[in-house]
Amino acid sequence: MILPALFFYLFAAVCVASAVMVIVSKNPVHSVLYLILAFVNASGLFVLMGAEFLAMILVVVYVGAVAVLFLFVIMMLDVDFTELREGFLQYMPIGLVIGGIFLFELLLTVSYWVINPTTPKAITAAIPTNVTNTEALGLVLYTKYIHYFQLSGMILLVAMIGAIVLTLRHKASVKRQDINVQNARTPEMAMAVRKVAVGQGLQDTDAAEWVK
Repeated sequence: MILPALFFYLFAAVCVASAVMVIVSKNPVHSVLYLILAFVNASGLFVLMGAEFLAMILVVVYVGAVAVLFLFVIMMLDVDFTELREGFLQYMPIGLVIGGIFLFELLLTVSYWVINPTTPKAITAAIPTNVTNTEALGLVLYTKYIHYFQLSGMILLVAMIGAIVLTLRHKASVKRQDINVQNARTPEMAMAVRKVAVGQGLQDTDAAEWVK
């Protein structure tokens, strides 16, 4: 019991410290790196709790996709962070209110407070004891809650299509491909075979035609 407790305090301390550094750090790139460190340590806490599926999802989805996307966007965009910091005091009151609400909810969770303590707690579906945590989650998700799962997938699909439609801008200066022309391409149109003599290269006109 000593070793799991040691790892728990280690992961928890690093996770809390990383979360604080995400807010305190002045460099946004450093903030994203601290966020990745917080995600990794949170996944370690999930492993200690026996939720290996949530741990892997946290690493694969949030660290491998979301956090890396944040990092690329911050590094590629030329954002004037000095101008963004000027409005910090303006949004501080609402930020303190939201932070206070989160702190209040965390304190309620830590103190085991419930709305109706007389209501018995019971799981909706019995989970077999001879299956893993990931398999048990899949059995419940793809059987009892399959319709909610499909509905959430449809909502995300509609949101993705809506984001593409709202952000798509047709510019005359940008060359766009015609899907019908691409589908009508034949091997003869896409590739040209040239016989080049030994020790000689393609002429400029031949090379330009070949690239075209």
